Amino acid sequence: MIPELKIIGVVGIGEIRCGDELSKLIFQAIQKQGSCLEDQDILVVTQKIVSKAEGKIVNLSSVKPGKFATDFSMKNGRDSRLVQLVLDNSKSIIRIDEDSGTIISETFHGFICANAGIDSSNISGDEYVSLLPDNPDKSAFEIRTKFKEIGKNISVIISDTFGRPWREGHVNFAIGISGMNPFIDYRGTYDSFGKELKSTQIAIADEIAAASEIVMGKSEGIPVAIVRGYDFDFDNSDQLGKSMLRKQSKDLFR
Repeated sequence: MIPELKIIGVVGIGEIRCGDELSKLIFQAIQKQGSCLEDQDILVVTQKIVSKAEGKIVNLSSVKPGKFATDFSMKNGRDSRLVQLVLDNSKSIIRIDEDSGTIISETFHGFICANAGIDSSNISGDEYVSLLPDNPDKSAFEIRTKFKEIGKNISVIISDTFGRPWREGHVNFAIGISGMNPFIDYRGTYDSFGKELKSTQIAIADEIAAASEIVMGKSEGIPVAIVRGYDFDFDNSDQLGKSMLRKQSKDLFR
């Protein structure tokens, strides 16, 4: 059989508000556009609508900047309230670029990203920004559970866009996962020349998240995609997204 993968964007979900049941709105949109969910499908959901539904939107007028945030913003024109919010949502600061105002930090989840994953894109109003979900793995689990209750045996990925240290451009990554093994482990297998693979693990969940971005885009209003055709291994463990984070003891760059 020739390998084939299909990615279907889900349109018509509309603006998400705090308290909305995402699974219900997603399912209604899938039905309305004439699509369906099949067993073994992977549902990729952008972090932004999860954050909106979970009330992780902050009005900057509620943030009081401290001295560091105020001094830092004077060097580059960044909003001092946003700088303070980044600091408040960071476990540690990895790098700071005073000229651009960029802060690379480790979030309390363990993600290393710019500005603690906080941004204002796809949010109404100039004074509002979104934070990351408190527990993206739990968010993915809750969406998957709702679909399981109506007989849909799928997996769910919560995706977000991060930069990469040594390459230009941004890529979608899986920050929350439920129902699938996030890796393909080739260790102990052999390549086409009979050589044993010693260390190859493919981050398939990240690859699926990145591929989904092709149909979702950043400004097209398509925050969900269905990925069909990948025969993944079901995994009911919790903290699957967290399992993709490299332990600091194995991190050669910090």
